[in-house]
Amino acid sequence: MRKHRISFADINIISDSIAEIIIDEGVEISIEMVEEYDNFLACIFNGNYGVLINKINHYSYSLGAQFIMGSSENIVAIAAVNYTEQGKKSSKDIASRRTIDQLNLRTFSGLNLGWQDAITWLHLELAKTNVT
Repeated sequence: MRKHRISFADINIISDSIAEIIIDEGVEISIEMVEEYDNFLACIFNGNYGVLINKINHYSYSLGAQFIMGSSENIVAIAAVNYTEQGKKSSKDIASRRTIDQLNLRTFSGLNLGWQDAITWLHLELAKTNVT
C-alpha cells in the first residue's frame, strides 16, 4: 500500500484501481478540497477507479462540495465506511442529494468488518467495468 498526503487528508492506494481517503478531524470539505483530491487521483489512476472513504474522523462538507463530490468521470464506485450513526446519516444525506447523478455510493459499518466488505464491493463494482 502506498501512502500519500494532501492538504486535508491521507490517501492510501490500496490497489491499481482503489484509493482510501481518511479526512482529517474537524475539517469542512470545500469545493477547492474536492478539486485537489480529484486532481491527485487523476494523476495516480490512468482509468476507472473506486474510492473508499474511511470516516474514522468527524468532518463535514460544504453544500457546494456535496454537489461536486464523486463527479469525476473515472470514479466507478464510492464506499463510505462509517463508525457512528451521524456518519451514516451524513453519507445517506449526500447520496440522496445526488440521486439525479446516479452516484454509485454504498455505506458500510466500520464496526462490523465494513472496511473489508467495502473493499470487496469496490472490487466487484470495478470488475463490472473490467477494472480490478
